[in-house]
Amino acid sequence: MPMTSARKLLYSLTSAAALALAAASFVQAQEAAAPVAATPAVQQVGELATVPAPVLGARAWLSLDMNSGQVIAGHNIDERIEPASLTKIMAAYLVFEALESKRLTLEQTVHVSENAWRTEGSRMFIKPNSQVSVHDLLQGMIVQSGNDATVALAEAIAGSESAFVALMNEEAARQGLNDTHFENSPGLPHPDHLTTVRDLAKLASNLITRFPQYVHYYSQKEYTYNNIKQNNRNRLLWADSTVDGLKTGHTKSAGYCLIATAQRDGRRVLTVLVGANSDSARAENSLKLLNWSFQNFDTVKLYDNERAMVTARVWEGEVETVGLGSNTPVWVTVPRGKADQVRPVAEYRQPLIAPLTKGSQVGRVSLSLDGHVLRTDTLHVLADVPQAGFFSRVFDKIRLLFE
Repeated sequence: MPMTSARKLLYSLTSAAALALAAASFVQAQEAAAPVAATPAVQQVGELATVPAPVLGARAWLSLDMNSGQVIAGHNIDERIEPASLTKIMAAYLVFEALESKRLTLEQTVHVSENAWRTEGSRMFIKPNSQVSVHDLLQGMIVQSGNDATVALAEAIAGSESAFVALMNEEAARQGLNDTHFENSPGLPHPDHLTTVRDLAKLASNLITRFPQYVHYYSQKEYTYNNIKQNNRNRLLWADSTVDGLKTGHTKSAGYCLIATAQRDGRRVLTVLVGANSDSARAENSLKLLNWSFQNFDTVKLYDNERAMVTARVWEGEVETVGLGSNTPVWVTVPRGKADQVRPVAEYRQPLIAPLTKGSQVGRVSLSLDGHVLRTDTLHVLADVPQAGFFSRVFDKIRLLFE
């Protein structure tokens, strides 16, 4: 039977579509397999500032903007140091986790063992073989920096301090604190009990973000137990009303240490300072760093989550375009007055072939200032894009051959 013109046309289209399908499938596979090239980001925003960071009397220090997660400035941030009682941030993290999962309650009483009672160093002055509530022990650990209270809580959660320390190290690994290792729960000196100010900043930030309901313990100025009143050793709680934490530490080998955090106009900055030579020096230097970080930098929300940063072409879909953006709000920290100069540069897999699922990662966006990458975030599809019908898909496959 002779082939009609219509049949010849359909045959030609079908053959072309088959070739296009193979070519497009190969292109899509190649694009999916090749990762988007990563652009190195500025390690510290302070590198772009005209006002230099203050000179601080400390072995190592760091300033972190918690809204953006960016390091503003730091010194020796990856040098391994002794954390002293800053260790209790991790101990508290595990206690808060136990409270959140209902394995402990604030009203629950804990048996004070001889081992907890005998722990050396700063003390809450709990009595051996007594029963003390978790709420009281938390105040003893956080406000009074009691080593005895810390060990009592550790034993209540894990059965023994050694088992609790294993949990601390597991949690450190889970959080990506790669330069941190704990040997005890309160922070007593040990040659292998080490961390960095970068890891401490990440840990403290995670605690504040995950357990905001318990952060009030860190702003408590005093606590009385067993008729003994002790003040919080964080002098900044009296010096600046915006400071609401976080933890002091001191041993002869570690020097004077302080993780401080303040919130001003909705923006939270966290500083870590270790190895100061006195109690007053750690407070003065920490406040100097906080003030410099707030006064010389802005943190702005560039995009809400679900707001498209990029409108991308979609092939073989029921719609021709889809928005790409972030699953979470995108904040960026910049030197003061520079926020309107930030430029986004998107890199994403091409071609984008339907079906596409909302939330799937397809690339990344770099936020740049004066040619320097401030940070890089992942790009996600912001809406489902179903696959189009057969003929629409064939047509797009053919068109892709000429793109």
